[in-house]
Amino acid sequence: MRGRSYGPTPTRASLPVMPAPAFAQVPVDPVRVTCVCLGNICRSPMAAAILRERAAAAGTPMTVSSAGAGTWYTGNPAHPATVAELSARGITIAHAARTFRAADFAELDLVLAMDHANAAHLEALAPTPDARATIHLIRDFDPAGPRGREVPDPYYGGPADYRTVFDMLDAACRGLVERLATEGPPPWARPAEIRP
Repeated sequence: MRGRSYGPTPTRASLPVMPAPAFAQVPVDPVRVTCVCLGNICRSPMAAAILRERAAAAGTPMTVSSAGAGTWYTGNPAHPATVAELSARGITIAHAARTFRAADFAELDLVLAMDHANAAHLEALAPTPDARATIHLIRDFDPAGPRGREVPDPYYGGPADYRTVFDMLDAACRGLVERLATEGPPPWARPAEIRP
């Protein structure tokens, strides 16, 4: 019996090109991130601790630090209310406050500002357009809301304020980790002007 003919054997060039799955786009080299607030004792250490936790859980290579715009609390631990809220959510933190310097940009892929004032300070420090392109408002990574939202400073508030800040930061950190998984590492496009 003669064999059936199924047409020409497909060649590599004739096969359809399939897009790489999302997990294949996760960067191999750690993405270098720092979170910046005013004094580096409330918001930015909380953001760094959350982001570190979410990235590790997702298997996303990332180094995370934090810093402040000012020098008032250099060397101090995180605010007790920040430590308490993180602990209540199962996250530990070891922290000593530091000040963000212009030279830090050379070692970073993403610089995440908590609010517009922080972003403006960072933009003034940025020595090059490439450095400026690393600056983002952290809440811009929260897929549930519009760009331009800030993380309010809970310094003068109570436990409820720190809970609110945690929830805001957690949503943003989860969104950032998801973006890394789907789009790969930065640089990414950002608004030309992130101040209001």
